This record gives sequence, C-alpha cells and structure tokens, in this order.
Amino acid sequence: MNKEEYFIKQFSNSKFIGDDGAVVGSHVYSMDAFFENIHFKREWFSLKQIAYKAMIVNISDAIVMNAIPKYALLSVAIPSTYSTKELNQLSKGFKKAAKEFNIEIIGGDTISNNKLDISITIISKTKNPILRSSAKKDDLFCYTGTLGTCKKDLAKLFAGKKISKKSKFIKPKLNADFFYESSKYISSALDISDGLFFELQRVSKASNIGFEFFKQIHEDIGTSGEEYEILFSFNKKHLSKIEKIAKKHKVKLNIFAKAIKGKYETKSKNHHF
Repeated sequence: MNKEEYFIKQFSNSKFIGDDGAVVGSHVYSMDAFFENIHFKREWFSLKQIAYKAMIVNISDAIVMNAIPKYALLSVAIPSTYSTKELNQLSKGFKKAAKEFNIEIIGGDTISNNKLDISITIISKTKNPILRSSAKKDDLFCYTGTLGTCKKDLAKLFAGKKISKKSKFIKPKLNADFFYESSKYISSALDISDGLFFELQRVSKASNIGFEFFKQIHEDIGTSGEEYEILFSFNKKHLSKIEKIAKKHKVKLNIFAKAIKGKYETKSKNHHF
C-alpha cells in the first residue's frame, strides 16, 4: 500500500469515499489538486492552459459519475511576482472551461505562494450516479479514444522538446455528450488519469472482479496517465446501442476485456508527471 492509499484509508469509515466523487443525495462533490512541479512545470504551459486543464480534469470526474457539473470553488495559491496581465490569463483559463460546461464559479480562496498551486471543487447534480463498484461478472470493458500519446508527449517535455498545443497532455478532450447519452447502458465508469492498468485495479477492488483480456495491452498503452479517456463497463446486450451512440458522437471504442470472478493487481507503475 502506498502512502496515498494509506492516508485515504484513515477516513474509510465514511461511506462516501471511494469513487471519483462523493455522492450525497442528488449531488456529487469532486475535488482535484493541480500543483506546480507536481502536476506540471510552468514552462510547459501558458497560464491560460494551466487553469483550463485544472478545471477540465475536475470536470472529468463529474462526467464519469453521470453527473452534470453546476458550480465550482477555486483555491489558488499565486506567486506574488505575477503581474495583473498574468492573473488575467489565469482567470481566462478558468472561465473558458466553465463556459464550455455551463459551470458557475461561486467562490473559493486565494493566497500568496512561491509557486502556482490550484485546488478545485466541482459540485454536480445527478439522478443516476455511476460508480466504480457497479461492474458485474461478464460485463465487457471498454475505453474511449487512443491511449499512449500523453506518456510520449511527457517524455518529449522532459527531453526539452516541444509538443503540439492540441496534445491531450495540454488539453484533455472529454467525451461528455457520448457518455451522458450512453449512461443508461453503462454499469461502471471512471476516467483514466493514472493509467489504464491502475484504473482497472481500482475497479477490480471496488467491484470485486478480475479481467479476461482479449489481447495483450502494451505497457506504453496501459501506463499512460493523464489521458482522461473514459473507462467503462456494460452488459454485452447493450453493445450495438453503445456503438451507435459512439458513431453519432465520433468516439472511438476499444473493447478489450470481460469481467470475471477474481481480482486484478498491476505490477506496473502509474505514469504521469
């Protein structure tokens, strides 16, 4: 057990802990941190890109729980050296993401710091939350899009090279419309933030299942973090309906495994900055 898991376990008496967000009645509360030199290096992003990604990775958690984001609270630690122009760029990134997903920023906190650290709480509403713990034996497992590009782009950044502004490492693409329309056919879901293998381990633990893989998944695919593609399961009888919705929204589906009795643990290291 790593230190992060150990610390979280200290609060395991709460029935709300254990998913991408906490479901309390018809609301879902999710929070993520986005800290300089932990999640990003300042020279890799513009301030607008940093703020935008900080919001998007949080919104992703709400989407995969089948919740509609409504409000955001921002906690931002800002270097005292930042000019008003830089502060304006930072605020534009937050507002851009909020506008795209019709979210109202309702408050938060700001402090002075020697580096840029951001924590965001998203408050969402749902009528039918989808959890990690709801996968069933014989469900098919699928992920959207392609995996592996973020790991490659991160390696380029560490090597001092440039990457495309369209890279998912800079600007994650969320397939919200596809997921919301497919949600009635989906049994469990989460986003791929720490790599496919690590997310599968989370589902295995939550749903008490193992996996029968249809083909070998390369390490560079299974350990690429910060992809924010959707990992989900569904009963095979719903396959054609989900494929039809995916085609409508131009979303690529990768059906790679079936849920079986047992458990799954990865020996790979999750890979993100």
